[in-house]
Amino acid sequence: MVQIKTPEQIAKMRAAGLVVAAIHAATREAAVPGATTKDLDEVARKVLAEHGAKSNFLGYGGFPATICTSANEVVVHGIPSDEVVLKDGDIISIDCGAIVDGWHGDAAYTAFVGSGHAPELLELSRVTEESMWAGIAAMKQGNRLVDVSRAIETYIRRQPKPGGGKYGIIEDYGGHGIGTEMHMDPHLLNYVEKRRGKGPKLVPGFCLAIEPMVSLGTPRTEVLEDDWTVITTDGTWSSHWEHSVALTEEGPLVLTSPDGGRAKLAEHGITAAPDPLA
Repeated sequence: MVQIKTPEQIAKMRAAGLVVAAIHAATREAAVPGATTKDLDEVARKVLAEHGAKSNFLGYGGFPATICTSANEVVVHGIPSDEVVLKDGDIISIDCGAIVDGWHGDAAYTAFVGSGHAPELLELSRVTEESMWAGIAAMKQGNRLVDVSRAIETYIRRQPKPGGGKYGIIEDYGGHGIGTEMHMDPHLLNYVEKRRGKGPKLVPGFCLAIEPMVSLGTPRTEVLEDDWTVITTDGTWSSHWEHSVALTEEGPLVLTSPDGGRAKLAEHGITAAPDPLA
């Protein structure tokens, strides 16, 4: 069953989303050469404490940290560690969430550590992020879940990959519903799988965490012995972007974006819904 939210509940999710946005800003600043991924986790803990929010990652299924820190060939669910030291030229995807008054926010971004990144890495992150915004732009009344998947896949497939070949759209992980829990129905693929059908209709109160994961090579992954860390099977580097989004009577509201998604949605000719906390 898909949980449909009231405007009042969406306002509470917006509060959680703004905490996630604050974590993103703080960890982005801290993701510098010489920092450990455990350092980034400590930064996130402090932000949560400052806002009186709880982590929805810590303890989830036994996960031992506040955020996921996935560097280079790690796709998702990287565990922060004192042993992982960021180096100039690395990329790292930071995935985090927050709970405020029982309501969840969840978002991820890819950061560039230091400088001197290869053009294909810059383009990888850009393509992944823009495919996420294409999916967000498809959050319209009358559309179905598959329309979000199609928008993400179509954007990625149309982008030329530097050096040739195709981007790998990660197959084993995708987006999800979000609300009183971090992971809820429905599951959102980042590509169209005809056997899954069209999925539910998008109606006001529908909330999704939209999160494409894209690699420079394979779409396939494997999980390391820690039972969490997911890497590409061919060792190619990957990017992960995510926002939590609510569909309202007045259009989409990007709950985890500081401006509610206003600027990026405008590029798609879409007016973001008013911020209930503004």
